[in-house]
Order: sequence, then structure tokens, then C-alpha cells
Amino acid sequence: MRVAMASAAARADRTNEDFTGAVPAAAVLIDGAGGFSGTESICRHGVAWYASRLGGILLGLVALVRGRGLPALLAEAIEQVTDIHRDTCDVADPTSPSAAVAVLRVSDGLVEYLVLGDSVLVLDRAGGTPLVVSDPREVHISRSYLPALETAAVGSDEYHGVLRDLRANRNRTGGFWVAKDDPEAAAEAITGSCPILELTGAMLLSNGASRMVDRFRLTDWPGVLAMLASSGPAEIIRRVRQAEASHAVTPDDATIAHCTDLGQP
Repeated sequence: MRVAMASAAARADRTNEDFTGAVPAAAVLIDGAGGFSGTESICRHGVAWYASRLGGILLGLVALVRGRGLPALLAEAIEQVTDIHRDTCDVADPTSPSAAVAVLRVSDGLVEYLVLGDSVLVLDRAGGTPLVVSDPREVHISRSYLPALETAAVGSDEYHGVLRDLRANRNRTGGFWVAKDDPEAAAEAITGSCPILELTGAMLLSNGASRMVDRFRLTDWPGVLAMLASSGPAEIIRRVRQAEASHAVTPDDATIAHCTDLGQP
């Protein structure tokens, strides 16, 4: 499998809180969320640390452990990262770091996939429309909070208060599910598999990159796949940045992993 990756922080003066990595038969994308200014006492490590630790551990497990399903491996990765910092940080606090996750693994003639949170995974099906795998729960719940977020000044106490209220819906029945401190959240992931022979490729996107389609409507998913094939993932992110600027939308970290030659070692 070949993987082309691109990732860009929301702004040049901010740390990128996304992670992506790949091995010959798997790819992982992590979109970190959670901590903001004033929460350093809750988790001294921060969101970027959480995303990179979770992504690195999960990628290693997916690459090396063949006899277990993706939800079980994600649960183990969540538990390992939580154990690393539970003695120094308040891992259960609603504002402590969390992440959306997308995973793809090639094994025994199948492509297995997992999505948890608001990342997106797209399978490019030969001779058919792409299969878009997403978890809509966070998007649906967030809609009632968007008016308050859009009117509050970014970084203000009011803004952070709305975020706290939104994040209180995480990892509970009737809410939405992300990787955080509870390994059982992995069981809520959207999963599936597809024969390799039915696919020509796949892509994993953080929600900052999926804005190309689901927010700005600049093209559709076949259009994104065509652009990836001709210009690569960095071009997608460049166009998202242009759209954010023209619509006066706060930029977000944006990351894409484009997987091709899925059946090749």
C-alpha cells in the first residue's frame, strides 16, 4: 500500500493537534480536541501530545497485532495512553484531551476500517460511487451549540463555556463518542470491511480537511478523489484554507492520508 499524507496546523503560530501515520498495511489518522487556554492544570501534556501518543500506539498495535479487531486495538491504545498520564492529569475532566479516530487496515484480502468521532474515511470503489464512512452523532449534537459558538468571541470565557457544555455530551448514552480516557468508547465506533478487489483506493480526513465537501461544498467526494490523484493531498488543504478565508471561517487543523495500491505489499 502506498500512502500520501499532508497535514497543516490551523495557523502558523499554533501547534498542529492532528496526527497521521502509516505502515505498509495500515493507516491511522487522529484529530485531537479538548484542552484550551487555562486548562493546563487539568492536563499538563496537551492535545497534540495526546493525539500523537494515541496515534503512535494505535498504529503499532494495528501493524503488529493481527488476531484482534480494530475496536479492541483502539480500546487498548486508549487505555495505554490514559495510563501514561492518569497520575499527573485529570483524565476524566470534560476538557481533558480527546480525539476523533480513523483507521484503515489491509488484511487477508480485505480492507477493514474504523471511524470514531467526526473524522471521515472514504473508500474509492472501482466502477461505483465512493463509500463515505462517518460518525454523525457529534455533528448532530453540535448543531444546537453552533449559534452560541459563532456569536461568542473565539477564546473568550463565553466561548469556552459553550465548548464545555458541548463536550459534556462526550462518551455517554445519547451523546457522541470519542477517544479519551474510557476504552469502552471504542466499542461505539463505526466499523466495516470491503474486499480489496472492489477498491482502487481510500482516504482518511480530519474534519478540518473534510470541510472541502461537507461545509464549503467546493466539490463532491468523487471530485476530491480525482483531485488527490492529480494534485495530491496538499492541494485539498490549500483550497480549504482559501475557502476559510473567503467565508471568514475560523481555520482548523487539516490532515489527509490518501491510500492507493491497497493490494500491494
